[in-house]
Amino acid sequence: MEVDMMAKLTMLNWMASKDFNESLDIQKAWGIEVLDMKDHIFGKSVENLSYKEAEQAVRLIEARNMSVHCLSTLIFQDDIEKGERQYGGMHLQSVERVLDIAALFKPTFIRLLPARLPERRQTECSRVCIERQYPWLYRLYQTAVDQISEAGYAVTIENEKSSIFSNVDDILDFFMKLNRSGNVSLTYDVQNLWQMGTFPSMDVYRNLKPLIGYLHVKGGQAEPGAQELKWKSSLEDASWPVEPMIKQAVKDNVSPVICLNPTYGQMKENYDYNNMFKRDLDYMKQIMSRIERCDS
Repeated sequence: MEVDMMAKLTMLNWMASKDFNESLDIQKAWGIEVLDMKDHIFGKSVENLSYKEAEQAVRLIEARNMSVHCLSTLIFQDDIEKGERQYGGMHLQSVERVLDIAALFKPTFIRLLPARLPERRQTECSRVCIERQYPWLYRLYQTAVDQISEAGYAVTIENEKSSIFSNVDDILDFFMKLNRSGNVSLTYDVQNLWQMGTFPSMDVYRNLKPLIGYLHVKGGQAEPGAQELKWKSSLEDASWPVEPMIKQAVKDNVSPVICLNPTYGQMKENYDYNNMFKRDLDYMKQIMSRIERCDS
């Protein structure tokens, strides 16, 4: 097997430090070259930065010869029951604001999130329900994708917990109805979908592969003999097939940058949670090294 491009590694910007300047220094020391900008940027989420604050952030990034891969906004992560006027008006305004600062950051991706359903409706509202009761939702996403694409950026939509993306079929159906192939991809967050009840297996990866443009990885453990997410853990100790999936994703070149995320679940008694983010990064580097040795 010959891989055209080895995936670069990154993490959500706050994981190195919640002080933005310090975070950049730490990530640089850890060998990270590309950034995923989400929150704790001068105390703000990326979509709430002023133009002046974005200029300041860009100066700090450029001074370290780093670049921005993704602006991880929270756009569209909101209660769908607010209705088209309130929900749509608020989030399309956010798209316009983000595009203003994107001209400074020059990201590859601008991330959107799936709409949220109230907890009481999580189990009763299927994708047929979404299509019948909220048909305007697709139009809003199409408008956002078109605006971002026309500005010169790729769009990625991440599967998020407590959202309309409750399983693989929901994701496939949404992207089909969105009808913007080529302009939008999926950020597959393995643990978010696991939290919704879908274990991150190789079959799940293969089903979602045609949509994936960005991969988010984090640990997590199930009880022995079970598949439900139970415990927080490092990537190296995770119950899902971390190394096989990473190797396949690199081979398929679906995600030229792979992003570490913090793990979810209950705290496990007597488990070492110290320096988890750095340990996960080092483990990912080991996987990449093994891929390189196999290819040489």
